[in-house]
Amino acid sequence: NIFFSGFLIKLAELYPNEVSLGLELRDKVSEYVRERIETLRKNNEEEGLYRNVAVIRANAMKDLPHYFTKKQLKKMFFLFPDPHFKVSTHRRRIVTTLLLDEYAYFLENGGMLYTITDVEDLGIWMKDHLDRHPLFTQVPDEELENDPAAKQLFCASEEAQKVTRNEGQMFRAVYRRL
Repeated sequence: NIFFSGFLIKLAELYPNEVSLGLELRDKVSEYVRERIETLRKNNEEEGLYRNVAVIRANAMKDLPHYFTKKQLKKMFFLFPDPHFKVSTHRRRIVTTLLLDEYAYFLENGGMLYTITDVEDLGIWMKDHLDRHPLFTQVPDEELENDPAAKQLFCASEEAQKVTRNEGQMFRAVYRRL
């Protein structure tokens, strides 16, 4: 959602030799992020910055096979996903057993899957599903201290900044693809 645009821009800065791609379902949000990236490119034309970042309108739960191949991705990020509070809509959550199978297919061995939410029940849900999945293992917090992307989860996205301003809690879980 729109709250990932700051994080996406930060990834472009942290990893200038890697391509970062945001997938967003909503037209207006993906257009906003696209325009923000275009503006950054124009304002930094001489330096050639932000050529490694883009956003597309797509449903990450359905469209990944159209864009990626087996073991192509190094990192995947799920920032403040829709919690789908009602039990009848839990099947729409971005982290489910079936979707984790798909994410494992696209992540390279040793690739990282990052999640963060401000909804404790969703944080527990995602962590439980990842803990039970045979192709993922949790990365210890000590190891994450040296991971620049993991540090940015708490501050780079607009949603993380809003949660911090409101003195809310955030629940991060990071897993490595085996």
